[in-house]
Amino acid sequence: MGMTTTTQPDPPVSAQSLGANQNRHQSTRGALRTVSELLSSMRFAIALLTVICIAAVIGTIIEQDAPTANLINQFGPFWGELFLMLGLNAVYSAWWFLLILAFLVISTSLCIARNTPKFLADLRNYKENIREQNLAAFHHKAAGDLPQAPLEAAQRISAALMRAGWKVRLQARETAAGQGWMVAAKAGSWNRIGYILAHSAIVLICLGGLFDGQLFVRAMTWFGNKSVYTGGGFLSQVGPEHRLSTRNPAFRGNLVVAEGTSSSTAVLNQPNGVLLQNLPFAVELKKFNVAYYQSGMPKQFESDIVIHDLATGATHPAKVTVNHPANYQGVNIYQSSFDDGGSRVTLQALPMTPGGQPFTVQGVIGGSSDINNSQGDKLTLELTGLRVINVENMARADSDDSSAADNAGKAATGLAAALHAQLSSQLGAADKSNTPQDLRNVGPSISYKLRDAAGQAREFNNYMHPIDMGDGVPVFLLGVRDAQDAPMRYLRIPADDQGSTAGFMQLRAALLDPAQRDRAVRRYVAQIVDPKRTELTEQLRQSALRTLSIFAGAEPVRGPDKQMVTGGFPALQAFIEASVPQAERERAAGVLLQILGGTLTELENQTRAAAHQPPLTNDAAQRLMTPMVNALSDAASYPAPVAMMLQNFTQVQASVFQVVRAPGRIVVYLGCAFLVLGVFGMLYIRERRLWVWLAPRSDSNNGHSDGENADKLSGSHAVMAFSTNRQTLDTGREFAHLRDSLLGT
Repeated sequence: MGMTTTTQPDPPVSAQSLGANQNRHQSTRGALRTVSELLSSMRFAIALLTVICIAAVIGTIIEQDAPTANLINQFGPFWGELFLMLGLNAVYSAWWFLLILAFLVISTSLCIARNTPKFLADLRNYKENIREQNLAAFHHKAAGDLPQAPLEAAQRISAALMRAGWKVRLQARETAAGQGWMVAAKAGSWNRIGYILAHSAIVLICLGGLFDGQLFVRAMTWFGNKSVYTGGGFLSQVGPEHRLSTRNPAFRGNLVVAEGTSSSTAVLNQPNGVLLQNLPFAVELKKFNVAYYQSGMPKQFESDIVIHDLATGATHPAKVTVNHPANYQGVNIYQSSFDDGGSRVTLQALPMTPGGQPFTVQGVIGGSSDINNSQGDKLTLELTGLRVINVENMARADSDDSSAADNAGKAATGLAAALHAQLSSQLGAADKSNTPQDLRNVGPSISYKLRDAAGQAREFNNYMHPIDMGDGVPVFLLGVRDAQDAPMRYLRIPADDQGSTAGFMQLRAALLDPAQRDRAVRRYVAQIVDPKRTELTEQLRQSALRTLSIFAGAEPVRGPDKQMVTGGFPALQAFIEASVPQAERERAAGVLLQILGGTLTELENQTRAAAHQPPLTNDAAQRLMTPMVNALSDAASYPAPVAMMLQNFTQVQASVFQVVRAPGRIVVYLGCAFLVLGVFGMLYIRERRLWVWLAPRSDSNNGHSDGENADKLSGSHAVMAFSTNRQTLDTGREFAHLRDSLLGT
């Protein structure tokens, strides 16, 4: 059964609807033209360059790719979080910076596309169609009569200009007096190419920056289902969702390899974590060598490596030094720095609280272990660094600073001032010298953190060997700081006759023992007071015992600010201020310091006798006890229950490489070459144009009636004009030379 279809005629289109569509298309084209003109305008490009310059300044002031905690510690929570939100800690990889670069590429490309055809047309255009009347409007112009006919004069002038390097074109024109010739010449037309090269250089450099920046990494995280890793642990435990493929066309990351090991995974730092970049090869570190300057700064370090191709198994030995990278499969391997590769250390834990016992800890730099203090609190020991070489300036500057002995003597005239001077000399930088130079390697040091159960940690830095600070008694330096940006404060423990801390620890243990304190006080009182004077003996014994107990921290004292002060000179100061009238405090301070020095000397001789050592002589006691007393005072406020002293170590070094695949490097190099050529072309090549209009001169026949030779005898009238795109001091001289050589006038 067939079906019949009826075709309806199309409805008529009104002129009004056609006009509306046409207006809509014209409006769209007008908007696109407006946007295109805005993007390709110079003011838009200058605005983008200004923002890029401001971003570069910010990237110079704010440390890039720094940990978030550092940014917050430096600028505070509000500004730190704001800078993180804006990406100012990673300016050159921020999305807005990449967007600005992209707009600059678009703007400059549109500018090139719009102006290049005109520049190329100008290269081929001699402007020989200029009219004679227009030549009179030029600043540099001249006129004169030539004996040659227009054609002959034009050929002579053209030949002279071409010999001088000009490009010439002749044009014949008919005039009322006969045939005239226009000589149009130009030189320096490559100046226009300089504009094209300079603008193309901006495009190439920006494209190279986009290629070698974080563009491909961001693209892979956005479109490749990759995410930033924010946790910790070993690299082998990180999942594939945080790893970039070996086909990643552009990356820049760090590769840490310890001696005797190999690695094929680079770490790419991101604002809020890291990404792992799988390499097509593994780098094995055979040997790391480093040389130092006298100041202790690294002078040269290099790595002997072997590159293992993961696909073929081939090996390629190479040496990597600073500024001399190795290259394999388009990846450059730079020597960036060096670090500890997991050195093994043996530490002795010195108890700094009553009741503690020394113990030994075995560890690896970068590892951690749990320890318990004498109160049973659990602490985590994190070994952060081992420095084998520490060069310090040990010179002593001539100043008015008092020694510790002087400070102790001044206590009789002002205990507060003396304590301030003592704490200033005892707690501070390890190197307290000024301009004189006495550089000395003071030996290895160990850095570690002690973290409590609440997660709070302090950083410590202790030297392995005693250091002679110029006071006659070598001291062990035990540094501590509460924050990473704070300076180290050092506790100075005097070394005993054997060059160890055993003597100090024995004296401190005796000071914390009530029985030994009482025995030392009795011996001191027996030497000072006649035993027959029982009342005076008992009074002095009570005063000396209380002084020693307050100094030992066994009797806390409430200070003027109602805070409890435990141990050391601060406790004695608080005791004097709380119990002695102000008028008698200086005399009381002198008496207490004299009692303290005598009782501690007896306590020291008492511990030496127990260790089967001879007692101290007067000179030795005076030289040793001053730093010993200061150390005992400072130890009372030591902020940790134990101090870790380095006993032995086996160093394992690691090399830090920067692995870079930068396909945009060649593009940037090409852009730099274009920029040099373009700037040279714009600044040093001047575009010059010259026109000479030669018209037949027929005002007289020079007395000849032969009409056949009239034109030849009449010669020609020349009008010359000269222009340049940039006026210089040589412009006038050049025009005068051309005028004289071409027109002879």
